[in-house]
Amino acid sequence: MTQSTGLDLNLLVALDVLLEEQSVQGAAHRLHLSEPAMSRTLGRIRKALGDPILVRAGRQMVPTPHALAVRAEVGAVVERARALFAPGRDADLRTVRRTFTILAHDSMAATHGAALFARAAREAPGIRLRFLSESHVDAPFLRQGTADLEVGVIDATAPEVHVETVYEERMLGVVRAGHPLLGGELTPERFAGGAGHLIVSRRGKQHGPIDEALAELGLKRQVVGSVGTYPASLFVVRETDLIGLISHWGRPLAAILGLVTFEIPLPLPAVAVGFAWHPRHDADPAHAWLRDCVRELIVRSSGAG
Repeated sequence: MTQSTGLDLNLLVALDVLLEEQSVQGAAHRLHLSEPAMSRTLGRIRKALGDPILVRAGRQMVPTPHALAVRAEVGAVVERARALFAPGRDADLRTVRRTFTILAHDSMAATHGAALFARAAREAPGIRLRFLSESHVDAPFLRQGTADLEVGVIDATAPEVHVETVYEERMLGVVRAGHPLLGGELTPERFAGGAGHLIVSRRGKQHGPIDEALAELGLKRQVVGSVGTYPASLFVVRETDLIGLISHWGRPLAAILGLVTFEIPLPLPAVAVGFAWHPRHDADPAHAWLRDCVRELIVRSSGAG
């Protein structure tokens, strides 16, 4: 289908896939085209938009700033067009061919990725799931379309983003089996002074709510450093006497590694756990299915339901 200007609106579909795959080869496979044909399509897109869209960076291709700026709107237009020209088809999940990007802590993929992939295989085999780790910088990933769903502690969002809180939790301590801290009553004094502490922070912070709670009691712990993800911290804790932290939904991973979790003897603030999405996905049945899947996983792992 074309406009009177001569612009082929099917290029929008190709642009949407190219920005998702960031690869001519990957986009060609998705659209059942040859690579030369996909390269020619990319050339037409570049000419139409007056922008390279994808540029070579080493052995990969990366989107230009303009491509990142229009990515979310392109995806939204393609979704609306599909709904307009194929009414009711997206309600049948087995006919949907989509890739959803989930932004979450690595512990989410590590502990619940298998269950989510298995459910997708049963109910929506044409849906692919792509997990992205949380970034050390804050950016409007949902607004830009870089991610379709953000899962975990949602602490920074654009004002229009929808947030659903599933439950509130407090962090747990985690140590290796046989750790000296596990013997006897666990007091704030023993918790603070028993061993060094390892912090998990995507920004490299080495101070947090625990330090504030200890300061209220006139106590201070020894923080030896930080790592970026909870799974990485657990492997460090397993081989040392360091004291780590983990969320309730990360307990299965700790158990697999033979670690022991415990309640922290401090009045820590609760943190809201849930997920967030951009309102352009509100009426999308496939995205609603994804939200339902993630909601059930969070409830099941937390005991909130």
